[in-house]
Amino acid sequence: MSTYRAPLRDMNFALRELAGIDGIAALPGYEETLDVLDSVLEEAAAFASGVLDPLNRIGDKEGCTWNAGDVATPAGFKAAYKQFAEAGWIGLPVPPEYGGQGLPQILLGPTLEMWNAANIGFANGPLLNQGAIEAIELVGSEEQKKRFIPNLVSGKWTGTMCLTEPQAGSDLAQVRARAVPEGDHHLITGTKIFITFGEHDMAENIIHLVLARLPDAPEGTKGISLFIVPKFLVNPDGSLGERNDVVCASIEHKLGINGNPTCTLNYGEKGKGAVGYLVGEANRGLEYMFIMMNAARFSVGVQGIALADRAYQSALEYAVERVQGRDLKPGSRTPEPIFKHPDVRRMLMWQKATIEAMRGLAYVTAASIDYAARHPDEKVRKQHKAFVELMIPVVKGWCTENAVELCSNALQVFGGMGYIEETGIAQQYRDVRILTIYEGTTGIQSLDLIGRKLLRDMGATARTVGKEMESVAKECVGHSDKTVKRIGEALGKALAVLNETSQWIGMNAMGDLHKAFACSVPYLRLWGAVAGGWQMARAAAISARKIAAGDSDADFYRAKLATAAFYATHVLSQCAWYQRQIVDGSGDVMALSDEQFALDRKVAAGV
Repeated sequence: MSTYRAPLRDMNFALRELAGIDGIAALPGYEETLDVLDSVLEEAAAFASGVLDPLNRIGDKEGCTWNAGDVATPAGFKAAYKQFAEAGWIGLPVPPEYGGQGLPQILLGPTLEMWNAANIGFANGPLLNQGAIEAIELVGSEEQKKRFIPNLVSGKWTGTMCLTEPQAGSDLAQVRARAVPEGDHHLITGTKIFITFGEHDMAENIIHLVLARLPDAPEGTKGISLFIVPKFLVNPDGSLGERNDVVCASIEHKLGINGNPTCTLNYGEKGKGAVGYLVGEANRGLEYMFIMMNAARFSVGVQGIALADRAYQSALEYAVERVQGRDLKPGSRTPEPIFKHPDVRRMLMWQKATIEAMRGLAYVTAASIDYAARHPDEKVRKQHKAFVELMIPVVKGWCTENAVELCSNALQVFGGMGYIEETGIAQQYRDVRILTIYEGTTGIQSLDLIGRKLLRDMGATARTVGKEMESVAKECVGHSDKTVKRIGEALGKALAVLNETSQWIGMNAMGDLHKAFACSVPYLRLWGAVAGGWQMARAAAISARKIAAGDSDADFYRAKLATAAFYATHVLSQCAWYQRQIVDGSGDVMALSDEQFALDRKVAAGV
């Protein structure tokens, strides 16, 4: 079973060469970024491999245990969380006035990738603190900020997002949890399900951010408010008071991520309700929750990169060690590792190229998050904000869908041994499967991409991003290096396909939304493939320049160039296939009647 090793050289390339962290370091408040960059990455890598990785298998095998409402995490998790919190990792991007380090969001790209690759079961816990902190910081009262944020930053307390209910999965208009005013607080009643780290033993308090309805709230999503509901009430002096009326009724038995508890929480089970505090204005809860949701969606995309990379590392190590078959040279009887086999190399190259494309796109998106927040020019901030909004569903949806396929691909490299739990790759395959569902399924991300991002502004942001891609493609086509030129040509063709398909969707949405939305997931994957190809083309041009200049790390850049070429021929070539599904096949999606789907026509007819 392999040990996770953070790919620091690749991370540095994505941060420095693609995302342009030097520019982030020039933003107000981020001037010390470059001074601490190397130490942050090296210390994070050491923590990931030295502390979190050894607990990954333990978390999977032991899982969490529930006993009369209390939940115990696997052996070693509590101590690891204490180390994690004391090292200041939770407060990495949080302003110093709340006890954070005030570093840019872009550093969450590599650090989140490391934590999740090493141990996603553990990493899901502190990940939720980030969203809770951001929501309270942006819309909470001054008193709420002072009372809750410092302890969330220090890790003394943890946070949750409580959206889903038994009858309301992704359709939050169906939320029924109630909030009745009483003095300076509200009393919350209802049930929330699938709450990650909703109960555990790693921190002294848990701060639940809960969606609920006031008695006079309008129906639908416009009638939802957001409340802070602590596990233990907090006294005016900051000390903990009595246990709030929040009870963990059960934890789920799951396919994967067994190291973290997924809880059912009952509010108001023992009395008239759990004490909760309104965050911001009434009936704007869903709007506020999306502050956490967008941050979480980006983070889940990074989780996809993390698990795909860990699986790739496992597959590569196994392929190098596993001797099977013979040299393909005529007459040779020399045994050789499967790493030499062409099809195994194809699978490994597919993993390597796609992971590098995903990492590049995610880190570039993270850079825009920082520009949108800190750039002194309002026009520039708006441009980056629009880019981030467009890319969030792509990063989340495309990276996680790829991750599932790449982990399956990695398991295939192992052959029969991959199906055996002892090799570890089976856990990675099980763990990754939740990511396309977390924080909105891929279908929801794709509807968001088309409905709220493409159609809302009539494709204006998409066209702006498309022009940037086109500029890179033209630059590569005009390059003196033949490989870079070939990559540029492939990107140009893929971009033309994306533009044509976007126009087709825009035209059809005016007449038949079912047809426009029928192949929204292939459209999201088309966007991801092209946007990833954009970053790979940039990487190729940069690498060719470094090689020509005689860079001392020329072998690294030659590998980048070859990987980008593989991406161009094997991944960008799929864009025409996505286009055919969407343009020619959308009408086929809804072709069958409801009755024609039934195995037994009598059942369909209600007989």
